[in-house]
Formats: sequence, C-alpha cells, structure tokens
Amino acid sequence: MANEINIRCKNTGKTFPMPLGCSLKDVYEASGVTMNHGPVCASINNKVQGLNYRFYNSKDVELLDMTTASGMRTYTHTLFFVLAKAVEDTYPDGRLIIGAPICRGFYCELYIGRPIEPADVARIRQRMQEIVDADMPIHRIQCPIEDAIQIFRQRGMESKAQLLESQGNLYSYYYQLDETIDFFYSCLLTHTSQIYLFDLMPLDEGMLLRVPSRQNPALLEPLEPQEKKLGVFREYHRWQHIMGVRNAGEVNAAIRAGKASELINIAEALQERKLQKITDEIVERGAKLVLIAGPSSSGKTTTSKRIAIQLMACGLHPHTLSTDNYFVNRVDTPLDENGEYDFECIEAVDTSFFNQQMNALLNGEEVELPRYDFPSGERKFEGNRLQIGSDDVIILEGNHALNPILSRQIPEDKKFRIYVSALTTIGLDDHNFVPTDDIRLLRRLLRDCRYRGYTALDTIRRYPSVSRGEEKWIFPFQETADATFNSALLYELNVIREQVMPILEQVSEREPEYSEASRLRKFLRYFLPVPARQVPPTSLLREFSGGSSFKY
Repeated sequence: MANEINIRCKNTGKTFPMPLGCSLKDVYEASGVTMNHGPVCASINNKVQGLNYRFYNSKDVELLDMTTASGMRTYTHTLFFVLAKAVEDTYPDGRLIIGAPICRGFYCELYIGRPIEPADVARIRQRMQEIVDADMPIHRIQCPIEDAIQIFRQRGMESKAQLLESQGNLYSYYYQLDETIDFFYSCLLTHTSQIYLFDLMPLDEGMLLRVPSRQNPALLEPLEPQEKKLGVFREYHRWQHIMGVRNAGEVNAAIRAGKASELINIAEALQERKLQKITDEIVERGAKLVLIAGPSSSGKTTTSKRIAIQLMACGLHPHTLSTDNYFVNRVDTPLDENGEYDFECIEAVDTSFFNQQMNALLNGEEVELPRYDFPSGERKFEGNRLQIGSDDVIILEGNHALNPILSRQIPEDKKFRIYVSALTTIGLDDHNFVPTDDIRLLRRLLRDCRYRGYTALDTIRRYPSVSRGEEKWIFPFQETADATFNSALLYELNVIREQVMPILEQVSEREPEYSEASRLRKFLRYFLPVPARQVPPTSLLREFSGGSSFKY
C-alpha cells in the first residue's frame, strides 16, 4: 500500500509493514522485541538514530539497548544535558565543564566564583532528580547553522558557538529541555524520565557523575579510585589554561589565527618535558628495568624510544626489548571462549622464562634473547646475545609490562613502571568530551592501513575484542605505575583528520561497522585540518601517521 513501508528488524530477522511516518518507538512496539534496558536508540540502515526518528521509506532496523556502545553514549549524553540544566537552574552564572571518564564516571568541573562544596553537589543532584521525575520532553531543533551560532553566543555558550563555526554545513541542530538549550554530537533520549539511574558526588575539586554499567545496566559502574590518572588531568588542564585552549573550538580558533605551528611546538615541548622528568626519576632511583605498558595505539613504542634517548643523554646505555618476543609457541597459546587463540591474556607470555632471563641479566650474566616469529608462531634464537653492566638499563615495552605476574620474581628496587595512554584532556566543547578510545581507534586505523595491510572494516570489527582485553589485562594495573605519560596531543585530531577520512569512507553502508565509521567521520569534521608536514619527525604522532625519524 502507498501509505505503508516495510521494516526489516535485525533483532528478530522478521519484516513487517508499518504506516508511513511512524516513529522508532512505534516500530519497537510493533516488533515484538523485549528489552530490559532499551531501546535507547537504533541502527537504521547501519546509522545510529534517536527514538524520535520517523520513517518515510523502508528501512533495516536494529534496536539498541544500554549494553551497546551507541546505547550507552545516548544515555550518557542525555544525562549530561540533565546535569547542564540542573547547573543552569541552580547556579545561572556558573560554568560546567564535563571531562573525560575517570574513576568509572565522568569528572566535572564547576566554576561559580568560589570552591564548590558538598552542599553544592547535593543541591545539583537534587535538581537533576527533579528534572528526571518531571518527565520533561527533549526536543531536537534543526535550523540554519548561523542561527544556532547566534543563539549559543547570545547565551554566553562560546565553546559551542566556536565549535559550530568550524563546520561547513548550511544547517545544524540543537537540543532544548524546557528553557535550556545545548548541543551534543550524538542522539539523545526523548524524555528525561528515561534516565533511570545516576549519581553525582564530590570528587577532588569537582564532581563525579556516575552512570550505569554497560555490562549490568541495572547497577551503577563501581567506583574505582584513580588518583594518578586524575593528577595527569590536573597537570594538563593547568597547561591548557595557560595556552588558552580547553576545547576543539578554541583549538580551531587558534588554527584560523595562524597559530597551528605554535600549538604543535608547545604540545611537543610539554611532552618532551614530561619525558625528561620521568627519566630523571628513573636515574635517581637507579632502576635497571623500565617497564612500559598501555592500551592499544597509546604510543608505547615511540615512548620507549624517546626515553631511551633521554637515558643516553644521562650517560646510560638503554636496551629496548618487547614482551612479544616472550610469547609461548602458538600451539601452547590459550584459547578464548570462541576457540580462537587468546594473544591478549598473560598466559600467552612465557613469564617463567622471562623472569629467568631478566634476573640473569640483572646478575651480570650473558643471555641469548629470543625472537618470536609471528608467521610460524614459534620462538627462535638467532645469536642475539646481551650482557649488561652498571651503566646499562633494560626498557621493556608491552601490554603486560605492568602486570605483577610478568615480573613477579624480579626485585622491586630494580623496576620502574610507566603507564602510557592517550588521556584526552580537551573536549569538543564544555559538555562534549573527546573519548580516549576514539583517539586510539583513529590512530590504530591509520597504523593498520599504512603498515599492516588491514582495512578500516577489519580494524573497527576487531576493536571491541581489543577493548575487552584491555579492560581485563591493562587498565587494572594503571594505578600501580611509578609514572603516567599522557601521549595525547592537543593538535593530533586536526592532523589525522585528512588522513583517516578516506580510510573510513571505504566502509560500505551494507556493513554493521558503517555506523561506527559514520560516527567517526562526523566527529572528525569538528576539527579544522592541519597539514601533517608541520609535525616534527620525532613526534609520537608519527608512529601512526608516518614520516617518523624512528625505525619501528
């Protein structure tokens, strides 16, 4: 019939007719799908849309709940909006900045002309609950982009105005909740009553916004103290305050003003200064084994090379090793729940042999170092012998380097642990943080395409399993590090934008991974491009974008 369309539901594998102009909520009710915590959004023709989406053509629909990355993002950003309105209602002249994930929540700063107190946090939380209980509708309003810019600027929301000014679109949108307006780059829920679980508590000089667990959405994420990670954010926020760049809009404004080279030079100098400080600690402690770990694409390899240079400048002789060379033979590698080789687990490493060789080296003995041959899946010995003296330092880089099981037989006074991660410290604007996972995924897309022969589809498809491995084997040990190195660079998304865009465009709309590729393309468009030629050859970013003076 002319007034009907067909919906093909991926959750059930069934196709059914729906009236023209029906909403996503209508489709859910007709689908027969039951979700305890959803749907909160849906993938429509492999592109994520909110519950207010209406259908005027036949579509493929996959309903998404809170256990999906897109569903959790929708819920979390809606909660950000509720928090922003609560702050506007209780402290009209205050400025709220929502930061990156920390302690299993989101660290939020609030500027109200004085230090905030627990009573302030309690007052805001109470107002948030009142907004949720009031079941207020959330409207998505589309308009010419210049109108949106003017509206945000009139309300003193400069970070959002600057962000939209970076866009080349004719039209944009904003969200409205009662009299409060805001912008989020993802879809939101349609009513505040759909927020069913949250908390807000004092943390350090700010607040911690707690959200449901993706693994068990009926419960809040468990609190996880991360004082060292919080210290990194404090340090970088001080630097960014001095530089006058806290968000993408301000970075873009600096680029438009011809200050791209200045931003790059300052960002690189700050990283080098941090590496010098870490090296000084290694030397002062007299450590002989430097253990460097971090999640995928955090820049561990370049960090180890730059620390090696710093150690040489101190008159020492560094020797860089990789935990990869201590893999067990492939036939002995444990299998995961799907019957595939689990290269991410600690049992994939021959820890006994590693401890034996490291202790021999530390005792002044000569050892023959192994090389793991990935094509054959076997450990090989090719005459690479090593013996260290009083001025030698071993640098070991690998995913499990901070795991206490790896170096359990090595004396503690001989070890110095470094955790490396791209801890993003800028946001798109005051209420849209830049996810650390996105930075690392974009880096990995570049590296896999340039050096490993993988497509964007391959990388995006594999990334969830990589993330699960990091959650289990890397993140739990980050607070045990003696030093944390932030490998994120203020300008890097501006540089890699033009390099990654063509890679992401190779993902076909027919693939489920298209929704992630589409989201990342939209995300990158908020950053003005900067030519890669302006990046120095020693930059950590060159590990992924190419043109490094280091050999990998």
